[in-house]
Amino acid sequence: MTDKVETLSQEEQQKLLEKYDPEAGTRSLGGVLGWIVFFGLLAFSLFHLYTGVFGMLTAQLQRSIHLGFALALIFLLFPARKKSLKKNRVAWYDIILAIVAVVVCAYWPLNIEEIVGRAGRLTDTDFYIGLLAILLVLEATRRAVGLPITIIAIVFIVYALYGPYMPGFLAHRGLDLDRLVQTMFFTTEGILGTPLGVSATFIFLFLLFGSFLVKTGVGQYFNDLAVSIAGKRTGGPAKVAIFSSALQGTISGSSVANVVTSGSFTIPMMKKLGYKKEFAGAVEATASTGGQIMPPIMGAAAFLMVEFIGGGITYWDIAKAAAIPALLYFAGVWIMTDFEAKRVGLRGLKDEEMPDRKEVLKKIYLLLPIVAVIVLLMSGMSVIRAALWSIVVTILVSAIRKETRITFKGFIEALVDGARTALGVAAATAAAGIIVGVVVKTGLGLKMANGILDFSGGLLIPTLMLTMVAAIILGMGSPTTANYVITSTIAAPAIILLGVPDLSAHLFVFYFGIVADITPPVALAAFAAAGVSGGDPIKTGFNASKLAIGAFIIPYMFVLSPELLMIDTTWYYLIWVVFTALAGMMAIGAGVIGYWLRKLNWFERILGLVGGLMLIYPEGMSDIIGLGIFIVLIVLQLFVNKGNKTKVEPA
Repeated sequence: MTDKVETLSQEEQQKLLEKYDPEAGTRSLGGVLGWIVFFGLLAFSLFHLYTGVFGMLTAQLQRSIHLGFALALIFLLFPARKKSLKKNRVAWYDIILAIVAVVVCAYWPLNIEEIVGRAGRLTDTDFYIGLLAILLVLEATRRAVGLPITIIAIVFIVYALYGPYMPGFLAHRGLDLDRLVQTMFFTTEGILGTPLGVSATFIFLFLLFGSFLVKTGVGQYFNDLAVSIAGKRTGGPAKVAIFSSALQGTISGSSVANVVTSGSFTIPMMKKLGYKKEFAGAVEATASTGGQIMPPIMGAAAFLMVEFIGGGITYWDIAKAAAIPALLYFAGVWIMTDFEAKRVGLRGLKDEEMPDRKEVLKKIYLLLPIVAVIVLLMSGMSVIRAALWSIVVTILVSAIRKETRITFKGFIEALVDGARTALGVAAATAAAGIIVGVVVKTGLGLKMANGILDFSGGLLIPTLMLTMVAAIILGMGSPTTANYVITSTIAAPAIILLGVPDLSAHLFVFYFGIVADITPPVALAAFAAAGVSGGDPIKTGFNASKLAIGAFIIPYMFVLSPELLMIDTTWYYLIWVVFTALAGMMAIGAGVIGYWLRKLNWFERILGLVGGLMLIYPEGMSDIIGLGIFIVLIVLQLFVNKGNKTKVEPA
């Protein structure tokens, strides 16, 4: 490819990540402490590989060891204040905190028989160890994940302790400090609960898989493949961003990380061809955020969903159910960027700006690990085994060509990088365990569900709207995992009580927790994209929300019509629902952008929005009316004001 676009350097990418992603703000250590951290991260990965191959330990042991590694490494890598990040020195108190974390978490493996034998009765030592565990988790979460989720966890602790003083239906008997400590660290209902359990098993191994994919150069290959497929189309770079970011979602569990890595390539390319800074950043932010809902490997919260829904549901069931909504999401973004490109008159890439397709096709084998994941999960293999075999396949596939081959050094680096990525997830899930523990012990989940239903009058749409607002607010600045844990235990039960299938309800809150990353005023993915594009962050956020309008509609669709999740449906009905939904997305896209085959006047834009919404609403009469409006809109486009058309390249 000639006339290359100037992209962000590794150093610039790292600065952006540190600014918008708390999990990226780590010290760069040398000397003895550097080696201690290196071998600590390596041991962290080797422990999970060992238990993945030879069998997991009992829940308390697996989770406490996982937590011990994570806490100790967080205190050594993440400074107490961001201002001290550049110093790359570990404060004396951080070393003490790391040692205390190891001692606290080693308490379970060293005393498991005595703890279990006491059947919930705490000794003085138990009490202080448990209290320290709570404080360490809160501080580690603040450093590695951010203040919002830490504050939420503290609020829940206060709620647990001062239940009798709470207003109205929120009041409860209250927990004394002993009982709170016992629940939080000496049962599997608190810190060592299900969220941390999923982090210590499924999530860690898939993060490791993603790390090995990065080492093969698959991330860059996604960009090259996307350019080959979409680069020459109208507004090609925007479509490259959509395509590559959807693929990048399989190796990155973070919207911000996806924006910075993929966006450093796609955003400058879009700006060069004439896209405004805010729109270029919005396209990348929207596409990167959607990566977390893209099967086969979705965001970390999808693994939590397996445990939270229960009832024999598998991860493959969730990935399969999410396939059509993900297709509709990316189709909506694609349609709107296409209309915007036509409206502005932007071209695709020239032949000399395209990569050599033969060279791109020669590396198509790099997609085999992704194919392997799909096949293994479809075959009924456990998630843990599927992750392990996918790592093996990645290593074997990398050996096909010299430039992608993983060396021994690369193998070790992949293990270390995978463990480093897991630190923030471990802290977030431990803090989420505090929240779940309080919900279980106080009955808050049922109280909130009944409160939401009372407030909404027991009507489905108002209940969904309240839940949507709660998920977006909680998701602003919080990781998706923590957001999902909170909303699935507090808000999702309200939806389920109205007869909505569990899977639909949980995916509903999952979607809106993710959408928070592009919803102003705290839209971290959009802000990171603005950092790459040089545009205004708030304007970028509003543009991203506009492009992702499908994400605000699709969850309502699969709640009202669970057939979209392939629940109790027939293939011919599924085809009809998808067809009408895509037509609806096209009409809404035209209404929002103000362009389709030509520029739309205000009446046609309203027509597009109304017709699109009626097509998306899964009901026979609304579909018929929506299709009628859709046909009228096409006729108006073709035969009225034909001189208004803009000549553009094919989409």
